[in-house]
This record gives sequence, C-alpha cells and structure tokens, in this order.
Amino acid sequence: MSRAQQITVLGATGSVGLSTLDVIARHPNLYQVFALTGFTRLKELLALCVRHVPRYAVVPTQDVARKLQDDLVAAGLDTRVLVGEEGLCEVAGHAQVDTVLAAIVGAAGLRPTLAAVEAGKKVLLANKESLVMSGSLFMQAVRQHGAVLLPIDSEHNAIFQCMPNDYSRGLNAVGVRRILLTASGGPFRETPLAELHDVTPEQACAHPVWSMGRKISVDSASMMNKGLELIEACWLFDARPAQVEVVIHPQSVIHSLVDYVDGSVLAQLGNPDMRTPIANALAWPVRIDSGVAPLDLFSIARLDFHAPDERRFPCLRLARQAAEAGDSAPATLNAVNEVAVAAFLDRRIRYLEIASMIEDVLGQQSVIALDELETVFEVDSKARVLAEQWLGRHGR
Repeated sequence: MSRAQQITVLGATGSVGLSTLDVIARHPNLYQVFALTGFTRLKELLALCVRHVPRYAVVPTQDVARKLQDDLVAAGLDTRVLVGEEGLCEVAGHAQVDTVLAAIVGAAGLRPTLAAVEAGKKVLLANKESLVMSGSLFMQAVRQHGAVLLPIDSEHNAIFQCMPNDYSRGLNAVGVRRILLTASGGPFRETPLAELHDVTPEQACAHPVWSMGRKISVDSASMMNKGLELIEACWLFDARPAQVEVVIHPQSVIHSLVDYVDGSVLAQLGNPDMRTPIANALAWPVRIDSGVAPLDLFSIARLDFHAPDERRFPCLRLARQAAEAGDSAPATLNAVNEVAVAAFLDRRIRYLEIASMIEDVLGQQSVIALDELETVFEVDSKARVLAEQWLGRHGR
C-alpha cells in the first residue's frame, strides 16, 4: 500500500466510533484519521482530535465550532472545524477520503452516509437507519456510484462472512435457503411479562452483553434493534422478510448464521466485541489484528437458542410487518421508534408504550412509494408529528 488509507469517522464519540479508532490506532501504517465528527460528547471529541490529529472535525452548531476551534488552536493543532449536516456531507464525500465509517445514530445519519455512497467511497455501515428509511434508493445509489458497502453490525458482518462471494446474484442463485439473525434477548429475556410495565430507563439500558449508547440499548431491550436489522438484512442481501429468521442466542458468541439448501449451516463465532466486524470490514478482503482476545470455547461450554416471544417483544412483530409492507412503512416505523425511545428515556411514557405508539402511528400513516430522498424525509417528518400528537394524548 503506497499510503495510509484516509478514514472519516462519522459518530466518533459513540461506542462504534471509539472501537473503530482503537483498531485504526493499532495499524498506523495502514490507516490515518481524516475527519472526526461528534454531536453531544464534545469534550471527548476534543480529546480524540488531540490523539488522532484529523484534518477536519465536525460539530452541530457555530457556537460549539468556535469553542472547539479555539481549543484545538490552543493545543497546537491545525484541525479545521466544520458545522452541521453540510460539514458532515463534506467530510463524507471529500476527494481525499478512502473509507467512511457511518456510525451516526438514527435518521440524522442518512444524508452524510448517502454523500459517502454518492462519492463512491468504501462505506462501513453501522447506521442501519440509512437502509431502513431508504433501502431501495440507497442500494440504487450504491450500484450507480460504484461504492463498496460493508456492514459493521456484528450480525450483518457475520452474515457477510458466511455468504459466498457472489451472493449479489441472489440467495436462490447461490443456494441460500435462509438467514438466521441472532439476538441476545437483551435484559428482559426472562423478565415476567407482568413486570415489564414498570421497567425503568436504567434497567433497559443495562444490556447483559454489549456496551452501547442509550438509544440502541433500549432498542435492544425491546428487540426493535433486531427488527431494524431484519429490514437492513433484506436490503443488504436481497432477501425477502420470510427468508430472515430471528434466533435468540443469549451467549452472543454466534453472531449470525446462513442456512444453505444442501443442509449446511455456516456460522461466524467470536467474542462479543465490535472491533472484530470493524477490523473485518476495514481491511476487507484481507484480515488484520483487531485487539480482540481469541474465543475460548471451553469457557463458554454451551450455546443456547430460543425462538423470540412476540408477546414479550411486540416491536419485533411490528418491524417484520413493516418489512413485509415495504415502501414507506419502515421509514415510518423508524421515525416513531426514535420519538418513542426518546420519550421513554425522558420518562414521558412507559416501556410498553413504545410499541403502542409505534403500532398506533403505523395504523394512521398510509404506505406510499419512495421515489426520491425528499419523499423519505417527508414521511419521516409526518410520522414524527403523529408520534408527538400521540404523546400529547397519552404521555405523562
């Protein structure tokens, strides 16, 4: 390699961003940080800039940008600070960037991720909402602009590793019968149903296996995260919803499986550490050290599997229904879920009302075709308005 690859990390202060920077730091001859972005954890962003010395940093507002720029100058850095969505799109599509890690949580990550795709970058996708909201348009842009799209979610990266190289020809053509998408089951896998009514945000964020941000932790507890991953898997691997089966696997050692028509089932195993899929995608098609300890099968001793109970996880049922409806339904689902989770974390609704809000708004909003990106954002905006109206009637 003649020079180090230039990497933009969208969402640098989140768990995926930090894990990516850890892998990058292990291979300074291969990778160099070009840009870092952050939204709320701005002290952490400053510290990351001091450590990795990017050419650009991106923050949400002008006031924050001025403060960060002053701090960077005081630290002796030449890092230039950009602002807002325009800044995000600039560092995602910059001519000198080779690879973009897309890890901004929620709908806010769609435009900058698409900017990277339209610039033909290698895109490491951790922002599942990009595909959930605009799957057809997004994948069309990947093909049109020659971008390389590699999944970072541990489950989708596991599926990617278990697929044949020519899986883009279609699952039937390559002999794949179904995709088995594993889930830990979250903190409420065995909680009596009657006790879910009084679940607190702190309990929902206490994931038994993974360390994640608050929004993603709640999604994992409700299994909406797995529902969004089901929709994402359909787009990534050109699968029908019926070809994707969710399997609860509490140990989180098998990250997903692919079932072939000849009876073979291929699984990807590893310790539950995001650095493994990040390193796999970052260096693909070769492999590099991620810093993750080898898997000790003797200490694990057993692997358990269960079918998800949709009474316990109604969000999973709603996500599958949205996947089957297609068109704008997944975008509506995602938008309302973001409002509902934020309301739950603010203690404005109860945990079980997350699913109630989503189901009610899905029933109100018509499913329409998504022919352009602006239509996606119109659907998203309308769904959020309906969700806020629902909060006005039912919230605390």
